[in-house]
Amino acid sequence: MKLWTAATPNGWKVSIMLEELREQGVELPEVEVRTIKLGEGEQFSDEFTAANPNQKIPVLIDGDQSIMESCAILHYLAEKYPTSLLPLEWKPKWDVLQWLYWQAANVGPNFGNKLSYTRYMDDVPEADKAHPMERFRRESMRLMDVLSKRLKVRPYVCGDDLTIADIALYPWVRGWKWSKVIIADLPLVMEWVDRVRARPAVERGLSYGVPKDEIDQWSEERKKNYAKGGGQMAANEKLRTTV
Repeated sequence: MKLWTAATPNGWKVSIMLEELREQGVELPEVEVRTIKLGEGEQFSDEFTAANPNQKIPVLIDGDQSIMESCAILHYLAEKYPTSLLPLEWKPKWDVLQWLYWQAANVGPNFGNKLSYTRYMDDVPEADKAHPMERFRRESMRLMDVLSKRLKVRPYVCGDDLTIADIALYPWVRGWKWSKVIIADLPLVMEWVDRVRARPAVERGLSYGVPKDEIDQWSEERKKNYAKGGGQMAANEKLRTTV
């Protein structure tokens, strides 16, 4: 099994999943982890594109099967290695899956766009960024209110146990300061972030591609490098219209 990934929210979803499976006693095959150099355009190489035609990280290669899209990878691993991360019974299983896809369709895109306009798009005049930044901020906050209400009667998104829904959401929500989606006034969400972070498997998963002493607080140098790399990738002239 091979994982081609990078130290980003979507990449951390899969590394956390692998570590949570190990924590539950699943005997995974040896996983060869390869860090893709996004700033150098390694994701556009012929080799990468053969495994993932969408040219985005992460991609999981399991024998002759390649799986792209982070949430699809979570679903794939949960089906292949059954645990409480995805219930077997029909109703609770689909309770989890709908929240998994809610993350993919809502939280990821809105947090990601808010992050891009907040940190990366230096080539866009501030006046031109104001409307989309506020639009993505408001929608991100609405989504966090949805999550907060969900957490009123349960410690995790779908009940008493952590599932792939939590794993999908956590890497994006934990970065609220970096994307400036201010959730400090949502105590249930903040408590959930701390609850998930306290898990040993989550700590191990977050360490993929990041020094242990920077898991929770990046160095100033790393912040600058991420901002520079993100700015390069977000610039309009860098965006491709073909593959």
